[in-house]
Amino acid sequence: MSRSFRPLWVRLILAAALPGAVSCTPETGEEAAAPTDSVLESEVSATEPAATVEATPGVTGERVLFGQSAAFTGPAQELGLGMQTGIRAAFREANDGGGVHGRMLELASLDDAYEPEAAVVNTLQLIEDERVFALIGAVGTPTSRSATPVAAEAGVPYIAPFTGAAFLRDPAWDNIINLRASYQQETEEMVARLTGDLGIDRIAVMYQDDSFGRDGYQGVRLALERRGMEPVAIGLYPRNTAAVKTALLDLRQGDPQAVIMIGAYQPVSMLISWAQHTGMEAVFLTVSFVGSNALAQALGDSGADVVVTQVVPFPTNDALPVVASYQNALSAHAPDADTGFVSLEGYLA
Repeated sequence: MSRSFRPLWVRLILAAALPGAVSCTPETGEEAAAPTDSVLESEVSATEPAATVEATPGVTGERVLFGQSAAFTGPAQELGLGMQTGIRAAFREANDGGGVHGRMLELASLDDAYEPEAAVVNTLQLIEDERVFALIGAVGTPTSRSATPVAAEAGVPYIAPFTGAAFLRDPAWDNIINLRASYQQETEEMVARLTGDLGIDRIAVMYQDDSFGRDGYQGVRLALERRGMEPVAIGLYPRNTAAVKTALLDLRQGDPQAVIMIGAYQPVSMLISWAQHTGMEAVFLTVSFVGSNALAQALGDSGADVVVTQVVPFPTNDALPVVASYQNALSAHAPDADTGFVSLEGYLA
């Protein structure tokens, strides 16, 4: 079973995306579908005998427990916190309406700091000790790559991971429920717009040196190959660091007109700031994993004309019923929180 949204092309004027002044112009696309409770309701029926319900991990007569292993510290913490906020806003909304067949939804979250080893430990703890009904809102490709075999072995659903990695779309994983578009879809859209709309033919890539970065890089390379092109330069940086100086030097060797970046918001913002400081004139683009709000705050005025692809609707577009519901739920759960793409994705999960 899977759910996905067509990627929305967003020219995000990041300097204007600071709290209270978000602005972007999405491409007209299909309206995103509202989230459903179909997965949960298929497992938790109001008419099931109490003994059957109690035998289902994470489900009692009063509650349904979900687990989340995500980054709440480190360079990707804004993504984990955003997903957690959105999920909890959705759970509160459901609980205020009586829950699911009278059962309250609860979330147990553990910090993996965006490290694969910690994700495995957390996943085992959530499944074996907390006995969660399902895992939801994981953040990242390397962490999901490590955690999904654990969840699959235990027969636990793995819902809406915050990653567009290709391996999660393999039909062999029958416990994975994807919400978002893949990185290959996002990077194809980038290359199509750069070459078709802007006439750019010198495209470089900077990516995180792990499974996430390589997955995004492969998407860029495939998109370029379909057009008889290849990257004019490639830069890499280590995961969970902002060590991008060497990557910048490598990128400059190719004199690119555009740089597609596959990374977290801290190293991405650092690369953009240093590139601009050294006089590098290129269009900078990055995929939705970056976390637009966090990137906007990190860049400030340096973020003008940076481009970010998105895979959920614009979070201030309350003309869409699902976005209006999200805004109301977020306001009720966390009145001081800003709307954002990440928390909206958590809400939709």
